[in-house]
Amino acid sequence: MDKVSEISRGIQGHSGLGGDTALEHWQHSGKWFSYGPHAIFSRMEGDGPALLLLHGFPTASWDWHRLWPYLQEHYRVLAADMIGFGFSDKPPRYHYSIVDQADLHQGWLEQLGVTEVQVLAHDYGCSVAQEMLAREQEGELPFRLASVCFLNGALFPEVHRPILIQRLLAGPLGGLASRGITRPVFEYNLTKIFGPDTRPSPEDLEAFWQLLLYNNGRGVIHRLMRYMEERRCHRHRWVGALQRAKQPLTLISGMADPVSGREMADRYAALLGSESVIRLDNIGHYPHLEAPDRVWQAYQRLGRIPA
Repeated sequence: MDKVSEISRGIQGHSGLGGDTALEHWQHSGKWFSYGPHAIFSRMEGDGPALLLLHGFPTASWDWHRLWPYLQEHYRVLAADMIGFGFSDKPPRYHYSIVDQADLHQGWLEQLGVTEVQVLAHDYGCSVAQEMLAREQEGELPFRLASVCFLNGALFPEVHRPILIQRLLAGPLGGLASRGITRPVFEYNLTKIFGPDTRPSPEDLEAFWQLLLYNNGRGVIHRLMRYMEERRCHRHRWVGALQRAKQPLTLISGMADPVSGREMADRYAALLGSESVIRLDNIGHYPHLEAPDRVWQAYQRLGRIPA
């Protein structure tokens, strides 16, 4: 898509983090491209078949940093902070949507010359992957999706269980709720969706908080929450895309996730077959952060690792 182009300026022009942290290293190892007038942060590393990583809400591509070393040994790994997230621009009056995020990724992969790609998607990114699947089936995607693997995403809105802060942000007083997101509120709500033995460390929570604050992310978080209504509106099309898919689809699901865990996995198994679900006991909403080795082992079992 012609809204996407490279940005030649260095990442230093966008830097705002202090200290030599893992998050700062992630930022300074990135590249930028433009999506219309907006700067989008990305990471690209490794050789081999293309593998696109789609992150979740309310975090960013940094979510993949623990799984990244496993993946880059076998793939050309591609990950971007979607518009409104992480180190990317967060315009205050933008119409954020899953459809627009799919446009962003489609244009980026076209610009990179990708003709075939595997997809590994988490949470919010699962809906982006569903939209891309629907486009491929409609003949509107200029590259092939070789396979799609989902991690704890609300693929079926009827069994999605949003926590209170998500419901408040998505409601009519979402703007007011966003201003009430203090660090303790943010950390409490994020920690409760992790597994009981795999809670985020203080360093993880600091990184998550910095990603939210960057470019005034608190000011747009309620606008991003429109995705829950979008899932309901597009439910027939997006679930139909799963049921019509010709390529391999898999769900790797943390069972301790209160938002989109056991019930989501059961619904997926009922509609698409239990053999396409890999269940991780005692793991919460972020399997790739909580148990990257187990996620990698599960992905290997799918037979998608290049020889």
